[in-house]
Amino acid sequence: MSGIEDPVDDLSVTPPKRWATGVPAVTHALEYSLGQTTVRRTALTLLNINQVKGFDCPGCAWPEPAAGKRHRNEYCENGAKHISDEATSRRVTADFFQQYSIAELGARSDYWLNQQGRLTEPMIKRPGAEHYEPIGWDEALDVLAGELRRLDSPDEALFYTSGRLNNEAAFLLQLFARAYGTNNLPDCSNMCHESSGSALTETLGIGKGSVSLDDIHTADLVFVVGQNPGTNHPRMLTALEETKRNGGKVIAVNPLPEAGLIRFKHPQKARGVIGRGTAIADQFLQIRPGGDLALFQALNRLLLEAEDERPGTVLDHAFISAHTTGFADFADHARKIAWEDVLDATGLTREEIERVHDRVLESGKIIVCWAMGLTQHKHGVPTIREVVNFLLLRGNIGRPGAGVCPVRGHSNVQGDRTMGIWERMPQTFLDALGREFGFTPPTRHGLDSVDGIRAMRDGTAKLFLGVAGNFVRASPDSHVTEEAMRRCRLTAHISTKLNRSHTVCGDTALILPTLGRSDRDIQASGEQFITVEDSMSEVHASRGRLAPASPHLLSEVAIISRLAHRTLGGTPAIPWEEFEADYGSVRDRISRVVPGFEDFNARVAAPGGFRLPNPVNRRVFRTSSGKAVFTVNGFTMPDIPEGHLLLQTLRSHDQWNTVPYAMDDRYRGIHNARRVVLVNPADLTALGFADRDRVDLVAVWHDGLERRAEDFRVVAYPASRGSAASYYPETNVLVPLDSVADISNTPTSKGVLIRLEATRAAD
Repeated sequence: MSGIEDPVDDLSVTPPKRWATGVPAVTHALEYSLGQTTVRRTALTLLNINQVKGFDCPGCAWPEPAAGKRHRNEYCENGAKHISDEATSRRVTADFFQQYSIAELGARSDYWLNQQGRLTEPMIKRPGAEHYEPIGWDEALDVLAGELRRLDSPDEALFYTSGRLNNEAAFLLQLFARAYGTNNLPDCSNMCHESSGSALTETLGIGKGSVSLDDIHTADLVFVVGQNPGTNHPRMLTALEETKRNGGKVIAVNPLPEAGLIRFKHPQKARGVIGRGTAIADQFLQIRPGGDLALFQALNRLLLEAEDERPGTVLDHAFISAHTTGFADFADHARKIAWEDVLDATGLTREEIERVHDRVLESGKIIVCWAMGLTQHKHGVPTIREVVNFLLLRGNIGRPGAGVCPVRGHSNVQGDRTMGIWERMPQTFLDALGREFGFTPPTRHGLDSVDGIRAMRDGTAKLFLGVAGNFVRASPDSHVTEEAMRRCRLTAHISTKLNRSHTVCGDTALILPTLGRSDRDIQASGEQFITVEDSMSEVHASRGRLAPASPHLLSEVAIISRLAHRTLGGTPAIPWEEFEADYGSVRDRISRVVPGFEDFNARVAAPGGFRLPNPVNRRVFRTSSGKAVFTVNGFTMPDIPEGHLLLQTLRSHDQWNTVPYAMDDRYRGIHNARRVVLVNPADLTALGFADRDRVDLVAVWHDGLERRAEDFRVVAYPASRGSAASYYPETNVLVPLDSVADISNTPTSKGVLIRLEATRAAD
């Protein structure tokens, strides 16, 4: 039996922390790392992470400082845990799969599955079997290729990827899918940041952020909206500390007070070790979930009124006239926003909002950063469009120290999209791909993640290939997603570690183990490196330094190349063997297909790589009008009936995406438990519950159906009134497949209407 045990739920609660990082973060990172592997391997791992000649941290997409300005320990607590989790000395062998049936594995926790270690050889579950069994690489790929060839249509296959995938493999995956004949390329961005891409493409002409680290450092005012940097991308706190030390201000907007946005103790600076650290947020707006649209509409109304009072001194009329369209309609609508609606939607006072307005008037350079607290609402796209309106009014787009900053989660989720992992790539990309490889890519739009689940559920998609990630646990409507996957003829996952998705199988299921980001990758032409693109469009090399976990592992580039060769049979004539042998040949092709990657191999060889050009920073807007677009966004707010709360799902501190590394949420003071729901004490009293009561979370939706997550414990917590918070993936079961953001089709995981019921387990 495995020496790792499923954790026991034994909740204890301490007061939430008022600061983040510091010496405890270093201690916890080292404890976790040394619990996974040896001192030597830990040292080798941590000294190479995020270094110019080392490997990129898979934990998040926050950029590194320029080459020559990086600390020798250029990583955060969670980054150290994540890379040590990958570098673990624990191994999952064929004996393990003989010992545990798939049903037994399915009954285990996400924590337990992950802690078993690295996958070491290909495995197959054959039709009707209860266990995985070993299979050779040639047979495994033949099984998968054969099933792909037997489908009635290429559109019956789904090719999913998470943002852990590198640029080279992502480019080959989309090339394979399109040469095969489909644009079914769902990805993790569909479920997280699609609202950002939709809003920014419509208003600015490109679905990416416009700022750099230097812009963050030199901004006069940075809004941090709907995100928790202290847990999800802790190195952002270093950048915000630099903002503060340069005289800038920070406004945090969030339903929960988060430790990292209160005070940051830099563990590599004396002020963070023996001093009090740096206060980050100059003002904290404890907003109700979903109230951000109303907040920015109110700020925009105040700016227009300030311009009325002091003509020519508030708005940037020259910029608005030369570079934007739609201002008159926007301004007419903004002036009609009612304060009563704003205060109801936000839960803020008018004085709080006017204080923000005063800070805006005092600031020449403004950046707005956001994450899933904005994107995963039904009105996520209008909210981000309103953020753009706010920045356009004073010309805070396309100049230093100002702009839009969507903060991505996965390390290369932005790079995967740049490489063509999108079900709706523009025709210009498809034409360039077709010219380069001598075929005509399909033009019909493919399926995104939510529509892919619907297709599997309905039997119109029959094969699922997942490259990295944990699709089953990342997706909404857990029961529906699992049943949809089980309807497939074949499911296959290219993975480094065991996860829940491997236990939810089609008739045939494959586990294809791959090299990790930290593993040395040697192919026929020698040692290889891969590349990634971070949240700020910096592209740089990543070189694995550790001995691979098993001699039987293949790289993602190799797996995709071999599968494509077997499936397509040389038609079209694409040199898959050459790509596997030398990743530089892949980059040569990328340089001729993807704009901004010209002379890719030479430019990425420079220390720190290069930054992709963003036309927005030249005030060039690739919209239909050639100008940035002011938009009219109807006022909306979540309707919360009496006796209900609006739930947001979130990560604990000891968690990376769907995988918890421990049962603690240290900054929020939650220990040894995950099935908890955080609720304001006044709301608990009004609802007739007390701290630590056992409750079921019952989600209420317009389809009349209710979804239930059972046996949670209430924790009285300083959440915004009318709201609640709980961890995913445990609460993904509450989000219906059809509850999605308008336009972007992103699941509404930050706007789940629930009621609390005394748990039936307590009877």
